[in-house]
Amino acid sequence: MPNRNNHWITQRENGWADIREGNQRATKIYDTQLEAFYAAREIARHEGGEVIITGTNGLIRERNTYGKPDHCPPKG
Repeated sequence: MPNRNNHWITQRENGWADIREGNQRATKIYDTQLEAFYAAREIARHEGGEVIITGTNGLIRERNTYGKPDHCPPKG
C-alpha cells in the first residue's frame, strides 16, 4: 500500500515532476530538480513523509525523511 505522504521527484520531458506516491499525475512540474525537491520537502515537513529523488537514469539517488521521528534510526 503506497504511503500518500511520500513524494517522488522524477524527470519528465518538460521538466522535473513532484509525484505523490500512488498517483500517476504530477502534483506540479518544475524547471529544475532542485525546485521540485524544495517544494516536495516543504510538503513532507508539514505532513510527515519522505522525498525520493531519482536521477536522469531513473534510479534512486537520495531519500530524505521529514516530519515524524524515525523509529529505526541508523546505528553509529
